[in-house]
Parts: sequence; C-alpha cells; structure tokens
Amino acid sequence: MLKPESFPIEKIYVPVKRRKALKPDVIHEIAESILEIGQQAPILIRADEDRFVLVEGLHRLEACKALGETTIMGLLVSAEIAHHKAHSPQSAEVEAERQKMERLKKLRLEKEAAEKVAASPSIVTAAESARVLEQRNRLTTTTRQSGRRTSASKPKTLSEWRAQQDRNNGHY
Repeated sequence: MLKPESFPIEKIYVPVKRRKALKPDVIHEIAESILEIGQQAPILIRADEDRFVLVEGLHRLEACKALGETTIMGLLVSAEIAHHKAHSPQSAEVEAERQKMERLKKLRLEKEAAEKVAASPSIVTAAESARVLEQRNRLTTTTRQSGRRTSASKPKTLSEWRAQQDRNNGHY
C-alpha cells in the first residue's frame, strides 16, 4: 500500500487538458473544507524526470495553492496506475460531491427540526423529536467516521491543521 507523502507544489506539472476542467467554485469549497478538516484525500502524481505530473486531484492542488501552501499530500503512483486512473470514471470530485450532499442533508434535517419546534412547540411529539435526533446522530456518526472534525477552533492554513493534528496525536 502506498503511503502519502508531502510534495512541493511548485514541482507538480498540471497537463493542459486537465487545466481546462477547473471549476473555481469547487476550488473555493475544497479550500474551505481543507481549512476546516484538513486535506483528507491525497492527490495522485507520477514522476517525470525532475518534476511530477498530476494524475488526480486538480481541485485539491489548486485549493492548496489558493491557501498559500507550498506542499501538498500526495501518493506517487506508477505510470500504469496513472493511465488506469486517467480512464476511470470515479474521481475525487465525485467523493467531494458525496460529502457535500451528506453535509447538506444534515443541515436540512437540523433546519426542519428547528422549524417544527419554532412553529408550534406544543404540537411536536416526543416521537418526532426522537426521530429527528436519531437521524441527526446517525449523520453525525457517519460524518465523524469519515474523518470530519467539529472542533470550535479552526486552523487557517493546512500547515496549522497538520501541526494541530500532530499535537492531538502526541507528536510534538
């Protein structure tokens, strides 16, 4: 199994074809997510003489650049894996969209519960409250299992996040 490593962003070449697929709103959303919870999925790169070529993770790379980072977590893959990934329909953007939808569903459920309580607190039954809380707890558990943190103190950069993780894990 490959182990994520830190790579200098300036040495990562993005093929012209990939650059055309940039979506600024996705970059912004991923940058916010990285500030909140850190980089969860490493990018994929392959070696090419004195540089690296991006295989997967364009929006994560651009988000880290936008945050002023000089390095990014990545996996160094072989040219064979890079070729397979280039023709694979599954991508990090699909995973990011899935996580976004999960967050939106959780927020919607919380909003619905708050609206019910605000509209008529005496009509909301104990069973309805329990059902909404159960759904919220299930989503919270799923979110936490996927590595999300709900800490009140949010790091401003990926470097601060990494330092916070090291402190939390006892690696001073």
